[in-house]
This record gives sequence, C-alpha cells and structure tokens, in this order.
Amino acid sequence: MELVDHTLSSLSATLLDVAPIVAILFVFQAFVLRRPPPNARRIVIGFVYVVIGLALFLIGLDEALFPIGRTMAAQLTAPRFIGAGSGAGHAWNDYFWVYAFAFAVSFAATIAEPALIAVSLKAKDVSGGAIKVLGLRLAVAFGVAVGVALGAFRIVTGTSLPFYIIAGYIVVILQTSRASKAIIPLAYDSGGVTTSTVTVPVVTALGLGLASTIPGRSPLIDGFGLIAFASVFPIMSVLAYASLTAWIQRVKARAEREKIQ
Repeated sequence: MELVDHTLSSLSATLLDVAPIVAILFVFQAFVLRRPPPNARRIVIGFVYVVIGLALFLIGLDEALFPIGRTMAAQLTAPRFIGAGSGAGHAWNDYFWVYAFAFAVSFAATIAEPALIAVSLKAKDVSGGAIKVLGLRLAVAFGVAVGVALGAFRIVTGTSLPFYIIAGYIVVILQTSRASKAIIPLAYDSGGVTTSTVTVPVVTALGLGLASTIPGRSPLIDGFGLIAFASVFPIMSVLAYASLTAWIQRVKARAEREKIQ
C-alpha cells in the first residue's frame, strides 16, 4: 500500500508540474495561432507518457538512486573499510576508494546521458562528421568524472567550494582564448547537457551521502556543489579534446608534406 500511495502522489505531483506547460501551449494555440494543433491525439498520448514517465522516474530516485548513493557513501567511508581505528583521524588519502567510485559512477552516468547522446549526434551531423560521437561523449564523460572526483575530495577535506569553481573557470577562460571559434559553443553546451536526467540524481545522491557520513561535514553546506564540478570540467575536457585533435591533424599533415617532398 505504501508503494501505491507513493505512486499516486507522484502521479498527481507530476500532473500539477506539467499542467502549466499544457496551459501555455493551449493558450498560444487557441488565442495566438487560432487553429487546432496538428496530430492532437498523438500529442495527448505523448503527454500521458510524459506524466507517467516522470512519475516513475521520481519514484526510482526515491526508492533506488538516493538510497544507493547513501549506502555506498556509508560503506566507502566506514572506519572498518578505510582502515582507520576508532577515534583516529582520517587523512584525505584514506578515502581513495571514494574518489575512485566518484570517478567511475559519474563517468558511467554521463556516458548514458540521453541529452549528451543527442547533442553528440547533432554535432556530428552539422560538422559533416568532423566531430566524432564517441570521442565527444568520452571527452565529456572524462571531464565530469574528474570534476566529481575532485568534488568528492573537496567534501572529504572540507575545503572551500568557490576556490575550486573560480580556479576552474579561470582555466576555461584561458582555454577559450586559444580555442577554435567552432568548438567553443559546443564545449560550453557540453557543460550543460551533463546536468540532466541521469547524471544529476547520481551525483546529488553521492554528494549528500558523503556529507552525511564523513565526520564534521554538513549535508546542506558540503553535500551540494558536485553538480557545479560536473558542469565546469566538461568544458575543459572538450576544449582540451579539440586542441589535441587539431594538434594530431597538424602532425599528420606535416608528415604527409614531408613524404611528398
């Protein structure tokens, strides 16, 4: 019965969240465009799917992702696991497996991110195949993984969040000043698509779990902020990927010229 009540409450909450979108579309269609929408039946069925899908997604967050994040964080930071005795101080390097888990789970979540897949496919189409789908996805996922692992280090050490974010954007500005104009918009968008359906719940659950289990950390102050790392570091990695690709192409072109000569 508890699961049924949770499902019904999620459905009603999702319906209320989607209702303003439906109202805006209806007002524009009826009073601005003044014509019935094409394929009205398919649109209605689609909205039903959206409501059901979002409700099930919210239930999945509550029942699976957030508990898993808390459980994994508790297990990885337990004194028995990290080898620290009762009452002993914990050094930052005692939490190696926390950083490894943060890297691995955020990399996997980003690779599975539907928004990133969609952007990668479009980037390949508009670039005529110059931008590789897998290459872009791997570059973004690597950036997110490094950022989230560094964010986990910040939670463990309790250091200041603004320091990391300001330093990250300074690096991004320096990279942008030297990057090709063609790749800059895509790199910045890559930082946005990572904060979507799959990555955000996983990263948030990890951050809150770590802040709840590490002594001296506050879930409110220290538990949030990992998404900021997951936004800025993909920009760095995509710009670096573009620079590396351009350098490889220059090396190949130079080698071809030397062969001809």
